[in-house]
Amino acid sequence: MSGKRVSIVQKPHRPAGEADAWVRERVTEPKKRLTVDIPASLHARVKAQCALEGVNMKTAFLDLLSERFPE
Repeated sequence: MSGKRVSIVQKPHRPAGEADAWVRERVTEPKKRLTVDIPASLHARVKAQCALEGVNMKTAFLDLLSERFPE
């Protein structure tokens, strides 16, 4: 044997209520895919700004669409 030891640690325990809350949050309305062709230069600007803000591009577009088309 090489003398290496591997320690086996237990998985962190999560309370049952936390898991239930996670499942409830995941239940959303059905989704539809939207494909839009945009100029490469606009895509680069959006991607760069989202990276600077630490925001996912999908989230940024959903926010913009929600502002423009409120319920």
